[in-house]
Amino acid sequence: MINRAVLVGRLTRDPELRYTQGGAAVATFTLAVNRQYTNSKGERDADFITCVIWRKAAENFANFTHKGSLVGIDGHIQTRNYENKEGNRVYVTEVVVDNFSLLESRSQSEQRQRSEGQSNNQSYGQNNNNYNNNRYNNNSNNGNGNNYGGNQSNASQDPFASQQNSGQAAPQNSASSSADDHSADPFADSGQQIDISDDDLPF
Repeated sequence: MINRAVLVGRLTRDPELRYTQGGAAVATFTLAVNRQYTNSKGERDADFITCVIWRKAAENFANFTHKGSLVGIDGHIQTRNYENKEGNRVYVTEVVVDNFSLLESRSQSEQRQRSEGQSNNQSYGQNNNNYNNNRYNNNSNNGNGNNYGGNQSNASQDPFASQQNSGQAAPQNSASSSADDHSADPFADSGQQIDISDDDLPF
């Protein structure tokens, strides 16, 4: 019987290293392997293959690889099934790695990480500039007299609009209305301290 699998691809995420109850190391990862042909749009699809590696090789693999690393693996295909917490039967097909090789040098890996970090920073800076431009445009529109008049008319129609948005000063009788509310409510806090002795407590 022959069961061999030879794959070359890049890791879609950092390997997940765990240990069994017996102390054996096991690492799982997903390898993206490009297909040999392109689709109708001229793009090359990829297969995402689940892999597992055991013991000392698992620790070495987790220490020397990370997301995006180009690796070659030699192993065999394994199928298994188990019952999850919901009571459903789950079937798994994965490649058990026997040997692996790092297909890019450390300098190439670091250079690729730097280039990816720069592209992410550029994207972040562009998004930040777009946010600032939109914020400036919104502030400019708010300073326009026509928009201010429109907002003022909308505020006059909305009884729940804030006084600041309507452009009107706060009413002077707000303190008296607040005082009336406190006088109407016998349990309102008047701001004065209340002396309570032990005899007044119900327990």
